Amino acid sequence: MRVLNVNSSIDLRAGGGGAERTFQMSRSLARQGVQCTVLTLNTDLDVGRVAALAPAVVVALPSLWNRFHVPRLSWKIWKTIRRLVDEADIIHFMAHWSVLSAYVYLATRLAGKRYVVCPAGSLPLFGRSGWLKRLYNGVVGNAIIRNASGWIAVTAGEFSQFESYGIHRSRVTVIPNGVCEEDFPVTDTKAFLRVRSLPDAPIILFMGRLNLIKGPDLLLQAFALLRGRLPEYHLVFAGPDAGMLPELQKTVEREQLTGRVHFLGYVGGADKTATYRCARLLVVPSRQEAMSIVALEAGFCGIPVLLTDQCGFGDIRTVDPRLEVPATVLGIADGLVRLLGDQHALREVTPAWRDFVLRRYAWESIAPQYFALYRGILGLT
Repeated sequence: MRVLNVNSSIDLRAGGGGAERTFQMSRSLARQGVQCTVLTLNTDLDVGRVAALAPAVVVALPSLWNRFHVPRLSWKIWKTIRRLVDEADIIHFMAHWSVLSAYVYLATRLAGKRYVVCPAGSLPLFGRSGWLKRLYNGVVGNAIIRNASGWIAVTAGEFSQFESYGIHRSRVTVIPNGVCEEDFPVTDTKAFLRVRSLPDAPIILFMGRLNLIKGPDLLLQAFALLRGRLPEYHLVFAGPDAGMLPELQKTVEREQLTGRVHFLGYVGGADKTATYRCARLLVVPSRQEAMSIVALEAGFCGIPVLLTDQCGFGDIRTVDPRLEVPATVLGIADGLVRLLGDQHALREVTPAWRDFVLRRYAWESIAPQYFALYRGILGLT
């Protein structure tokens, strides 16, 4: 089977969780014998990351406008897109908010090929670009969603989002995010702390882009409320700035938290693993999320997590109800106190959370679910 996986970025800095899901899914499918090609743009494309995707193949088109991931369009590039679509048995769109997706959709329709869409929580019109997404939907986005042969959600919480586009929940297949344990080996955390000038102290970790949706401001305000109750803890933000860093830094100064709050910027590879393993707790304070990949990564590293109830990961309550809180400053603060204020709490939840992730979210068991869906759509079962 030949699969064309489309995402305008496979770089974690630019593409976040969608880029990581594309990377992991494509590599896992290829390892299980599927001929998988990833069509992306060359924006911030890392040679090492491309090599790590093997045996999947990467085709990177030149970018015209990096901010909005707009590819250059020429006859040669159009012919490349048409060739890749013609060679594929099925096309997989990882989200649909991109000009690249629009181009590939047109080629897919012209070729009469079947395709699936996995928005991974990105369907709602949220944030400052809402007007642009409405325009995009009116031109092509709605058609991309409605004309698909298959729809994939990473959590059942997305059903209502698909229904807003006219796709009944009974037609949507849930295939969760996953993690590959080999990507998170044991590392020298002491050396990492020294290099990054971090204290050898208990750390609360935020891993992700610094933007409104991810809620870093909610976590920082909650931490400020608890500075006297958790005096030994430090708060570390690891992730690229997406517009909120100046605001967060001002809050640190205003709340007199300088020295207890640290901004590392983007971390990847071995540094990312070390960052997880240095933490006592990962907090995902998102205002909107579809099954946080970083929560799974932390679980593989043996780090417990605290999620908001907007993360689309309600199953975490079956591990321990203390691990999910309202997406508010007070909700996060209360969750931090319950987990960190009791010396036995983390010992109770940590092994249970790691075991839960290992049993249910390893890519070795998730990739075959894609293969089964593709075969059903193509009438091969």
